[in-house]
Amino acid sequence: MNNTHSARLEQLIANNQQNLICGGLKGIEKESLRVTKDGLISKARHPKSLGSALTHPYITTDYSEALIELITPPFADINETLGYLRNIHQFVYQHLDNEMLLCTSMPCGINGDESIPIAEYGTSNIGRMKHVYRHGLWHRYGRTMQAIAGIHFNFSVPEALWPVLHQQESSATSLEEFTADGYFGLVRNFQRIGWIILYLFGASPAICKSFFKSRPQLMAQFEEFDQGTLYHPYATSLRMSDIGYKSKNQADLRISYNSLSEYVGSLGQAIAAPYPEYEKIGVVVDGEYRQLNSNVLQIENEFYSIIRPKQIAQSCEKPTLALKRRGVRYVEMRSLDLDLFNPIGIDEGKARFIEALLLTCLLHDSPPMTEVDFQTNNRNQLQVANYGRKPGLELECHDKKIMLQDWAGEILDSMQTVCNILDKDEENKPYNQALLAQQQIVQNPDLTASARMLACMKQTGQPFSRFALAQSAEHAACFNGKKPDELFTAQFNEMTQQSLAKQTELENKVQLPFDDFLKQYFAQQ
Repeated sequence: MNNTHSARLEQLIANNQQNLICGGLKGIEKESLRVTKDGLISKARHPKSLGSALTHPYITTDYSEALIELITPPFADINETLGYLRNIHQFVYQHLDNEMLLCTSMPCGINGDESIPIAEYGTSNIGRMKHVYRHGLWHRYGRTMQAIAGIHFNFSVPEALWPVLHQQESSATSLEEFTADGYFGLVRNFQRIGWIILYLFGASPAICKSFFKSRPQLMAQFEEFDQGTLYHPYATSLRMSDIGYKSKNQADLRISYNSLSEYVGSLGQAIAAPYPEYEKIGVVVDGEYRQLNSNVLQIENEFYSIIRPKQIAQSCEKPTLALKRRGVRYVEMRSLDLDLFNPIGIDEGKARFIEALLLTCLLHDSPPMTEVDFQTNNRNQLQVANYGRKPGLELECHDKKIMLQDWAGEILDSMQTVCNILDKDEENKPYNQALLAQQQIVQNPDLTASARMLACMKQTGQPFSRFALAQSAEHAACFNGKKPDELFTAQFNEMTQQSLAKQTELENKVQLPFDDFLKQYFAQQ
């Protein structure tokens, strides 16, 4: 995204239609590892009192039975989204039985891959498919990698904006195609400048040594912070570095974001292309499924991306098919670490900043991406993840080197008009406040979450795991000491029962043989 003005925005302002950018829907998905009071990953099943992880709309599990995922519905007012997230935390804490939610993105209390229980979803075909997919991830990447937690920020552009932009640009395509193109433009711009999220909000500069038990060879690339902790002194988000999916096949994947059809096509190819290394693992071995298939990707979700275009899939519908049939409904921004200084992992200022950034990405020109762009964006992201606070760090922009601080300043300046519009009637100008807070962090890397975390560990003399547990216990106390909202609790108790009944109903239906179910699933056109 270059720093030129946005013609789209200028025209909206000229026609006095700029307020149409306000009121986009914001939803949050937050993963957290359940840990015991002494800091070990929980061996207990997902609490039944929280409902069925398969069918509950707002409380589920991610990779592991111990990796809980809390989901809010989308709201136009970010304070409603955050309020809902707070209430779900409150509800969950009523049912945690002496456990707590780990407040950091990087896990601790892990004793090798086998200590991480893979999530279970019951005996229905769809439940089995989810479990087998996770088994496949274990054989391909190891389980420890999958125990890392983060926040996904879901954003949909206000519906009323699309027809106006469509008309303003005299587009010859249908409104649905125009909308999809607009979302893909947003996605490409975010890939160009998304490193800024890691710089500002990355909160995983250090890793507990226990994380490396199943892959000790990875330890050599880090420095020792103390006896229990490894780190990079200037790292921002090791969660987003290549310590994650350092698998050859993901590195070589070229998924195109230049249009909806290219995106769906390139993902479809990866799901259909056999991969020799995974063929060696086997699909069904001694009557047990080890993975869904031996292709480059088992399913779409295995492809790791910092931002995804999304459509709500119907039961058993492939995500790419949902996109193909009904277009893009929202984007899911996936590069946010948990904020370990906040009990729910994210605060209002950060959320407002992200909304303004995503709108800025939408409103600026977004040329198609080339292979060179892909490589450049990737390098910039890794540089910032590993060395983002390094004095004088340079990134690559339009074939030139640019200081991170200078480029970050330009990005924030380009957001100013959007923030002014979003603040229209607000007396305390919350979007401008959020922008100002980030401008200060750009000028002073010591204010970043990653620097603050390392400073706290140094000050208290705590290794990463002890520090993370102390913070988590403080957050737990915030919820355990509070009287829950009675109406919300009643609603969620009812949802618990409904979700358990729904899972039972699914399991009591006559099931196709699992092999046939998978064939049918992958044959969807």
